[in-house]
Formats: sequence, C-alpha cells, structure tokens
Amino acid sequence: MTDVIPTPSIPRVPVAGGGTFPVHRIYCVGRNFADHAREMGASVPDAAERGRPMFFSKPADAIVVGHDDVIPYPPSTSDLHHEVELVVAIGTDAPEGVLPIDQAQALVYGYAVGLDLTRRDLQAAAKQKGHPWDAAKGFDASAPISEIVHAAEVGDLAALNLSLEINGEVRQQSLLDQMIWNVPEILHELSRLWRLRAGDLVFMGTPSGVAALKPGDRFSARLENVGERHGVIAG
Repeated sequence: MTDVIPTPSIPRVPVAGGGTFPVHRIYCVGRNFADHAREMGASVPDAAERGRPMFFSKPADAIVVGHDDVIPYPPSTSDLHHEVELVVAIGTDAPEGVLPIDQAQALVYGYAVGLDLTRRDLQAAAKQKGHPWDAAKGFDASAPISEIVHAAEVGDLAALNLSLEINGEVRQQSLLDQMIWNVPEILHELSRLWRLRAGDLVFMGTPSGVAALKPGDRFSARLENVGERHGVIAG
C-alpha cells in the first residue's frame, strides 16, 4: 500500500559512545517526589500507603536533542515552568501481562536527564475544571533531553544527584533516593496500563523548586554519572 503523505521521521536521541535511540512513546510520572507534591498542593501518603503513581504522556516528537540549543517559548501561556527529571530508556519489549518488579530492570537500556516543560497556567485551569492536562504537558519541544548513557555505566541510581540551574542559580536539586516510586516499581505500574516497548522513554518525576522560565533564561540540567543538558529559552 502506498503512503498518501511523506513518512514522518522517527524522533531519535543520541547515545553516548555512538548511535541513536529511536523513540516510541514518552510516559511521565506525576508527583514522584514528596517535596514537589507538597509544593503543588497535593497530599503525600506515607511509604506504606503510596497507592499507585499518576501517569501522563507526551508525544514522541516533543523531544528536543542537541546541546546549548534554543528552546522555543510555547504559545498560549505566560507561565512556562521547568521540571528536571531522570529519564529511563527502555531497550527491550516487555512480555505480555503485568511486568514483575524483579524483572523490570532487565528492560532498561539506559538513562538520560531531561526537562518536562509545563504550561502551568493551562495545567491549573485544567485541574480546576477537571479536564485533561494534554495542552499543558504535550506541546511541541516540551521534552528537552540529554544523550542516553547505557545503564551498565551508571551504577546505583539512588545515590545520584539530580539538579537544575537557571542562569547559574540552582533551582532544583535532590538525590534520586527521594523518589516515591523507583524505576522497577514505575515500570511495573506502567505495565498494568500499557505494554512497554523498546524505544519508550519514562520521565520519572521532578523534585521541588519548579518555577517559571522567562525568554532568554539559560538552563543547565545535570544528573550525576549520566550527563548534562544545556539550552536557552527563546527570547
């Protein structure tokens, strides 16, 4: 069968050491750091009563790769916020059914650091009306990401520091052991709703300190032992 339009290109993320990672889907975890949940006005259950995590998604072509590049300020907002996150890259299709936690790590190809950019004013309006967040989270260029580093080169995630500087000032910082749900737990929970595939990216949630970005702001996202992602918001 002949395509009636040109075939869209597949979004790809560079991999440290060479090659690229073709992106299938982007899943995102909401409120995965207790301090961020509190600053957003949400209640935080204790470890014994976590319930299940909250998920949303972005289109695969929301990723922006490159280094020190310009990120467009999106339309229809006056309150663009930064959220720095660990990103998990899935390298193997999950088996059918719910993925056991003790098998989840085997699916991980590698890790990156990324930003979940958010039109906060649109999100607040959607929350107030009980509407979906798609317009607030899934817009063009809403997922800047670093190159992916193979999991074997990263080591223990829990001890790593995640941080974001805006114009040289630290805005967000946390060790990854502060995540409410760790990587295997999140993959297990995602598998209850979707079958994970090679090429999926999972943005794992952000610590406290989210705030507005202005045109001309320079950002530097860092994840210890993984990498950095620099850029500037279009002026």
